Amino acid sequence: MVILLVEDDPAQLEPIHAALSQAGHTVDTAKDGETAQWLMTQKDYDLLIVDWMLPKVSGVSLCQQYRQTGKTAPVLLLTAKDTIADKVVGLDAGADDYLVKPIDLLELLARVRALGRRSPQWQGDTTIVGDLQLHRPTLTLERGEAIAQLSVREFQLMEYFMRHPRQVLSREQIESTLWEWGTEPESNAVTTLVRRLRQRMQAVGAKDWLETVYGMGYRLNAPE
Repeated sequence: MVILLVEDDPAQLEPIHAALSQAGHTVDTAKDGETAQWLMTQKDYDLLIVDWMLPKVSGVSLCQQYRQTGKTAPVLLLTAKDTIADKVVGLDAGADDYLVKPIDLLELLARVRALGRRSPQWQGDTTIVGDLQLHRPTLTLERGEAIAQLSVREFQLMEYFMRHPRQVLSREQIESTLWEWGTEPESNAVTTLVRRLRQRMQAVGAKDWLETVYGMGYRLNAPE
């Protein structure tokens, strides 16, 4: 998933970011509410993980503003507040779940998986286009008897194409989705990644499915 993590404490932010990234997610981070507000206007996220106590704009206010825009991606609220009254405030503000600090990373990842299943973009553990199957738990691409092992980045790109079949995806869209905000991929990063993904697709007899639309980007075309 593409996740926005908003946390002002580096001791919390860094291990959570690392755990989510290792689990295959693309994670943008913000250390204050104002930066998070701006990021929420720049990209469509599959999940927001928001600390309650933030500089400038609180996590609860962020939840309220996010819901007022009509967006429905799940929100996980992180906080040291653990009374029933506090939980009610957070949930009424638009949060879908609530995790009390100190955060256990295994529990956090389990909550993320559960909330991911509520996301409008959720495809389940297996995404299917035509007779091509992409398996999230094993990072494998399967067609008939053939199976190809993908890297995390190759999996992310394949999943992005399969979520948007027959749609031209520009290099800018791919970079925005697969690379975290504030990072600058090398100029040929998308070209290199597409070439590697085509090699994996060739292993399962689907190399020709991925079309280069010159001057525009790339498109996944499943045979009729």
